[in-house]
Amino acid sequence: MYDVIVVGGGISGLLSALVLGKHGKKVLVLEKRKYLGGNCNSYRVDGFQVDTGPHAITHLQKGPLRVLMDRYFDYIPAFIDYGTYYSRTSDGIKPIPSNLREFVTFDVLPKKDRLMLSQALTRALTLFTFGIDMSKESVYSRLPHNLSEDTYNFVDTISYFLSGKSMKETSIYRILEGSSFVRDSVMYETQDQTITDQLAEQITNITSLGRLVTNKTASAQAYPRGGLKTLLGSVLHSLPDNVEIRTDTCVKQILTDGGKAYGVSTDDESYRADTIVHSGFAKDLPSMITDLPADYLRDLRRIDQARGLCIWLGLSKQLKEFDYIGSEIWFKEKAYWAMPISNYSHTIAPKGKQLVGFMFAVKDSVKSEKRRAWETIHRVFPDIEKYIEMTHYQVTIPEKASVSIEGYIPGVRTPVKDLYLVGTDAVARSMGITRAAFSVIDLLKCVREDGYLKP
Repeated sequence: MYDVIVVGGGISGLLSALVLGKHGKKVLVLEKRKYLGGNCNSYRVDGFQVDTGPHAITHLQKGPLRVLMDRYFDYIPAFIDYGTYYSRTSDGIKPIPSNLREFVTFDVLPKKDRLMLSQALTRALTLFTFGIDMSKESVYSRLPHNLSEDTYNFVDTISYFLSGKSMKETSIYRILEGSSFVRDSVMYETQDQTITDQLAEQITNITSLGRLVTNKTASAQAYPRGGLKTLLGSVLHSLPDNVEIRTDTCVKQILTDGGKAYGVSTDDESYRADTIVHSGFAKDLPSMITDLPADYLRDLRRIDQARGLCIWLGLSKQLKEFDYIGSEIWFKEKAYWAMPISNYSHTIAPKGKQLVGFMFAVKDSVKSEKRRAWETIHRVFPDIEKYIEMTHYQVTIPEKASVSIEGYIPGVRTPVKDLYLVGTDAVARSMGITRAAFSVIDLLKCVREDGYLKP
């Protein structure tokens, strides 16, 4: 008998096990794969260390991962400033603006378009700041309708970068939250009190309009020295002895009785616990629980997802085209995200060589996306083929639920008592690992409110 069973050993599941274990709970983590970490991991391919897709850890200075690290980690990995987001043009790379002051001089776009976009963004943020729900409004619906083709292409690229969806599908909420124009609320914990997101939201309302003018998007972003595996390693190193992990163990069913969860079953065994934390895909719940309410089943079917194709290229030399820290996220003809991650650490690529990851949103089939991706890479970097000595493909779902206008985000609570969700489909705030950490913060809040943890 356990206090908590965590279904899934990705980063959100492991963080949940860590914090609940540090609160004295006996925790069992069940992971269906041979390895832990999910999308937060690294591995070697022909001497190069690839991550599971390019990553930037956002809101690191004061965000949810920082709260969890400071409170629960025994060992905090070293982080390197992420650097800058760039647009690539025929004249080289130019920084992507992160505030209105920078946007004025972003001459990649026509001056008239920049002015209209600035006005549209200011109007949207003003409405957002004063509590207007914009989650069902698309980015496209907020744009002036007489912009140039390049400007529409630019906005579409930013939308794909933040949600994996086009500007007609991406929520304006995602642009404001995901791009750091609005400071995310978070629960800050101390020994004696919990400052909830209500106070943080009040701070947001006061500061966000000013930050729109002076904000530096990348200033609170970082990359773990040595790759994502170092962050995963620090979580595993910090797990207390009362946390047990079993890999190669696939949970087939979440056991319930009278609307209450009491355990899980696999092909070989059943396990009982007071609380179940599901960190897998919320979309899979209907196949694991037979008596979910009909309205919840309908909502779960609305979860929207995007797939990403990452092409890792191991290069035989360090190219001047990738002589920067950060990533490039726009080339006029096609959206892509390129990140030369070996520039962060000499351990990621063999000496004198370079590793670059290219991420593309998969719109149709993976096969057709590979073809279009290579066309883009060769168009942007015509001579790159002669330097490629390693090619590695990954097809992933970067986030378990896209923040799209028609999509659904279930939240941490479920209609089943003692069953909670964590992960990038349980909250809409921020992106990637930071979004997963937000869900764990919300989990702590919920189990406290439900009397499972002492205040």
